[in-house]
Amino acid sequence: MNEAQDAGQPVEVRFIAPDGTITLARSAVGDTLLSAGQAAGVPLEGTCEGAMACSTCHVIVAPDWFERLPRASDEEEDMLDLAAGIDVTSRLSCQIVLTPQLSGLEARVPAESRDMRRAL
Repeated sequence: MNEAQDAGQPVEVRFIAPDGTITLARSAVGDTLLSAGQAAGVPLEGTCEGAMACSTCHVIVAPDWFERLPRASDEEEDMLDLAAGIDVTSRLSCQIVLTPQLSGLEARVPAESRDMRRAL
């Protein structure tokens, strides 16, 4: 399959909620992990809408997938320092751009996360 064909295939990702519930999400190549999760109803707030000015879209990426991701920028690392319940494989889901190579990625929503959109 060439790049043009890959671009038309949805990327499938798996979110694991704090209670163990699994949500499968399908999204287009080029979307962020945050937008894929939100579209599937995963409680990821993303207050800053991807501007990397908060840590409300924090996820913990499965270790075998973490190594496949591009390295986090210094700015993302700084925001992760403010996140609750961080882990060595923590990332901001707004900074993970989905590619065909990331189909199957697994990310856990930390127990400390809150989605204020659902509190209204």
